[in-house]
Amino acid sequence: IRYDATISPKTVIKFMTDGVLLRELSGDFLLSKYSAIIIDEAHERSLNTDILIGVISRVLRLRKELTTLRISDFTQNRRLFDIPPPVINVNARQYPVSIHFNKRTPRIDYVTEAFKKICKIHTRLPRGGILVFMTGQNEISILCKKLRNKFPYISSNRSYQSSTKIKEESQIDEPYEHIREGLSTKNVDPEIEELVIGENDQGYHDNFDTDSEDSATEFENDELDNEYAEPLYVLPLYSLLSTRAQMRVFEPPPEGTRLCVVATNVAETSLTIPGITYVVDCGKVKERRYNANTGVQSFVIDWISKASADQRAGRAGRTGPGHCYRLYSSAVFNDQFQQFTIPEIHRTPIEGVILQMKAMNIDTVSNFPFPTPPDRGQLKKAEKLLQYMGALDENSQITSLGRAMATFPLAPRFSKMLIIGQQHECLPYVIAIVSALSVGDPFIREYHLDDTDSDSDCDKDESEDYVQTKELNEIQKEIIFKKERRKLTRKRFYDVQKIHAGLDPTSDVLKFLNVVGAYEYSGSSEMFCEDNFVRAKAMQEIHKLRGQITNIVQTNCHGVDVCVDPKMKPPSAIQLEALRQIIAAGFIDQVAIRKDVVDGTVKTYSSTRGIAYSTMWTDEDVFVHPSSVLYHEKPPDFVVYQELQRTNKVWMKGIVLNELGAYTGTPM
Repeated sequence: IRYDATISPKTVIKFMTDGVLLRELSGDFLLSKYSAIIIDEAHERSLNTDILIGVISRVLRLRKELTTLRISDFTQNRRLFDIPPPVINVNARQYPVSIHFNKRTPRIDYVTEAFKKICKIHTRLPRGGILVFMTGQNEISILCKKLRNKFPYISSNRSYQSSTKIKEESQIDEPYEHIREGLSTKNVDPEIEELVIGENDQGYHDNFDTDSEDSATEFENDELDNEYAEPLYVLPLYSLLSTRAQMRVFEPPPEGTRLCVVATNVAETSLTIPGITYVVDCGKVKERRYNANTGVQSFVIDWISKASADQRAGRAGRTGPGHCYRLYSSAVFNDQFQQFTIPEIHRTPIEGVILQMKAMNIDTVSNFPFPTPPDRGQLKKAEKLLQYMGALDENSQITSLGRAMATFPLAPRFSKMLIIGQQHECLPYVIAIVSALSVGDPFIREYHLDDTDSDSDCDKDESEDYVQTKELNEIQKEIIFKKERRKLTRKRFYDVQKIHAGLDPTSDVLKFLNVVGAYEYSGSSEMFCEDNFVRAKAMQEIHKLRGQITNIVQTNCHGVDVCVDPKMKPPSAIQLEALRQIIAAGFIDQVAIRKDVVDGTVKTYSSTRGIAYSTMWTDEDVFVHPSSVLYHEKPPDFVVYQELQRTNKVWMKGIVLNELGAYTGTPM
């Protein structure tokens, strides 16, 4: 795996990620050291797995003795296999699961629908754990809070009653104006799902529909019964939670309580939570959508596939017979759900895959037997970008620079930055920057500072519960206390942001460099993360990736002396300028020009808020993201951006202010 290989010459069976095996193919196309290969979860259609399936279909022609375990989706694909190979069926243990559809499908507020369903399960049905599928951390936090207030469990240290700590939460990178409009069902940032995906389950029993569309009066009657219900032990589960918080779902719930886990699709497959009898499935998933023509990414909440719905239902049948309650009708399931998930190759940039394939001497990528081929226009754009970066020549053949870039398990943009990063002894800083950009923005978003806002629906429920147990003056004191605490927290948050932006007040990317250096200097402590509003898990990933990249540089770049220095000094003014140019070289095609400069009607503005920019890939206006250090500053004529993201507008994120003209540099 990425940071911790444990193999030795005595290893007989090796478990690895698809990315590791794909890199091994670069040096040993026939995979001669393996006699059998099992590619698990191929139906998930990840980018690396699709490439592996295509390559191995060709390796099989040269190695007749090689054994593969396949699934029927691929065996019927003539691009892969001229003669369909046999399918091996392996029956896994699966208890019967009863599927219950809603009579009607909620249009938007499936969070409230899930809350009602959980209340009914908890007050009406026998004991058994509940697993609830939501789309992201924001919805999980809201639902957990409502359930904890409805069925409170008081732990001995009272820590359970508090909402998930800020340091354990992932960022929700939405424009603040859009967030405050309330819970949205689309256009939100993704969470990075890291838990392992598992086997496809079958054999569910669609026995009957449940009447989940109760009238308001009927639901009020349910609420009257809640005082007799046992406490509900509610736990969140999403990939960016700390490992310690994630592991709590595997522990037995406290005596006298029922376990309720509210999770994203990290709990959809091979992850088995003990004691789960009931599954509540909202039928939605948060997916990355990528427009290959414009380069704009969006994160949309949409219906899952039928295969994913079956996987979710199967979670109720792992340890005994169970029930799955689907918050959508059977008509919606049959008419609007796709059979399988859209392949990742249609949802993500592919220049990294193109470069890897070129390094494997697959010159004509368009003829490669992809299980689902990418659009030819997408292929051409990826090759054009690699030509801009010098990885391919004018004939789309890989160059020596391209082969050096393929050495790193990173996006080509980041590899280019590393290879030219030796200028002015900037390489240690470039490694830290690339590590941070690869993992993602480590800062907690401002939105999460408002989790205890008294105006939210969750707090309305909370205040109603408190009325039963507290005097009115105590409530007023607590409301005032929470309000003052929020003010102090926000002030600390803004002060920290200013401190880390102090290295270069015009660069979001160099703000990441500052916080990485400060984190290492502090001894990589969790206390630093809490005090500086950064996610501990993200900082740990950045630390590990920084060490891995440093080792690759030491191994492959002879004469380059670099190490992971926990006391790394801040860059000098000359080095800062070189870093801006190196970043521009990596994002050479992602330069935005202020629209009035393009039109020749230059104007003066006090801030970048609402100021439109133009890019080379899209005719749409793009804007500086509200989280940028430049958002309240005067708008520069030119900026370099890391990515475009669509919510209510198209936003530029990861901005670096640079002079006109890109720096290409020379390889080290």
